[in-house]
Amino acid sequence: MSVFDNDAFLHHDSVHFFSDEATGLQAIIAIHSTVLGPALGGCRVVNYASSQEALTDVLRLSRGMSFKNSLAGLELGGGKSVIIPPKSWGGDPRHKGEDRAALFRAFGRAVQSLGGRYIAAEDMNVSVEDAENMALETDYVVGLDVSHGGMGDPSPLTAEGVFLGIRACVRRAFNTDSLSGLTVAVQGLGKVGWRLCEDLHAAGARLIVADIMPETTARAARLFDAKIVDTDAIVGTKADVFAPCARGAVINDDTIDQLAVKVIAGSANNQLSHDGLGTVLMERGIIYAPDYVINAGGVINIAPEAKGQVNHEWVRDKIKHLEDTVGEIIDQSLKTKRATNEVADEIAIRRILDARDAGKAWQPSFVKTPSLRQSA
Repeated sequence: MSVFDNDAFLHHDSVHFFSDEATGLQAIIAIHSTVLGPALGGCRVVNYASSQEALTDVLRLSRGMSFKNSLAGLELGGGKSVIIPPKSWGGDPRHKGEDRAALFRAFGRAVQSLGGRYIAAEDMNVSVEDAENMALETDYVVGLDVSHGGMGDPSPLTAEGVFLGIRACVRRAFNTDSLSGLTVAVQGLGKVGWRLCEDLHAAGARLIVADIMPETTARAARLFDAKIVDTDAIVGTKADVFAPCARGAVINDDTIDQLAVKVIAGSANNQLSHDGLGTVLMERGIIYAPDYVINAGGVINIAPEAKGQVNHEWVRDKIKHLEDTVGEIIDQSLKTKRATNEVADEIAIRRILDARDAGKAWQPSFVKTPSLRQSA
């Protein structure tokens, strides 16, 4: 199957395939749109079942980034990148060692070759250290540590945005502003999922958790008095809110009948395996917070870096508005009897088309101030 025949290929600007024999790098960078600005989106390392699965993921994720950046009101387009772990890593995306640093430097060279049309950042299984190794080879990476002039790890801000989005959903589903006493099932206790659990626990919510790392769930049980369930079983666990914070497509044709919640709101990208499931959720009275809206806190945090700036005050003010944005989308969905993801897509696409039709599309003259690369 060619990239053009993939169902996830939807008006993408370009798709780039990179390999590096010395490091074992195999990567795909998808640029969905650069109308509003350079295509900003994270890089993830995942042990995909096939290269076709990796392609589908990066195509869907890059489109989601276009919509996310548009709805967040950022002057940025949408892109994404995926790296398939080399065989020498034994399929472990969290592999440690000097060869990891070399691979991310090779990926940095790949990013640099696109001349600023794509800006990379951290995503699943990619750390600030990985981003800083990219930065030794490219000017076009953000999410760097504050010691290197960056805005720091975006994960806490992503979690904060998800927490605010959950609150907006709960207000409409249960007619309350309090999370105290409500049960939230969190799937995935990575950096974002864990921080979300901290916020939910502090707000008085009861937690049900699932993660592939037993020691992590055991710690959640100890610190948050959380109930532990299997990573697959959590989809059908009875709760008030389901917060998917791991991989995408957790809501699919096989799992949708298992749902026993009133709200779905989490940080994972592409939570719906296909867009039509948003309508099914609406018809069943389940409020769904579109993933690329509720998880925008991270990209908002790193957006100033794309202009060579550090502006924490602007970021915090911007993230506060996520609660209102999620609420407005839900209200419009309830009023018009249209799925929340359909409403959100329409708003995001309209901003992009308006910029294009007004002749205000971004031109690739962006140059980020080099930092680590100067001293490499």
